[in-house]
Amino acid sequence: MPNWVAWHLTAEHTDGPYGRLNNFYEEESIPTPRATLEDYRGSGWSRGHMCPAGDNKWDEKAMYESFSLVNVCPQNASLNSGVWNSIEIDCRRWARKYGDVYIVCGPVLLNREHETIGRNRVVVPEAFFKVVLCLQGTPKAIGFVVRNNEGKKKRDQCINTVDDVERITGYDFFPALPDSIEDVVEAHSNIEDWK
Repeated sequence: MPNWVAWHLTAEHTDGPYGRLNNFYEEESIPTPRATLEDYRGSGWSRGHMCPAGDNKWDEKAMYESFSLVNVCPQNASLNSGVWNSIEIDCRRWARKYGDVYIVCGPVLLNREHETIGRNRVVVPEAFFKVVLCLQGTPKAIGFVVRNNEGKKKRDQCINTVDDVERITGYDFFPALPDSIEDVVEAHSNIEDWK
């Protein structure tokens, strides 16, 4: 599974002529052991996109590549179609509204021992994170941390500052920003700023 996935979502890339493929495939270039389709069969976990197929309708190759298992983590099906999906839809709406956004997301491993699936022991994350940065107008950022369970929470209950997500994941997001911008946007997360 990926440690993280990052992409620049522009307004032009929020839609397009290429529909969802549902053609997950194994990434042969990754050394073994690696996730396989067989690992997910009968596991009770869905194949949850990190960079969603919905962000890749603009290009046939991009859509195809979004179904690589290196862009996928074991995800609760209710979460995948619930609050995680609503956050993905929000990101596309924000890209259309502001012209573009920068997104980083991935799994959160909270425990020392993890549930695994399949012969290749694919790790099931305890949670997922997503951070979104917008530089149009007054720069702003927002973070989300969502438990990998039935996903009954509402999106607003999953909001965190980017600083919080950095503390949880150990990653430094958006380090190329000037400190005067990075320090401000990463310390605040108000959903009202995005409406």
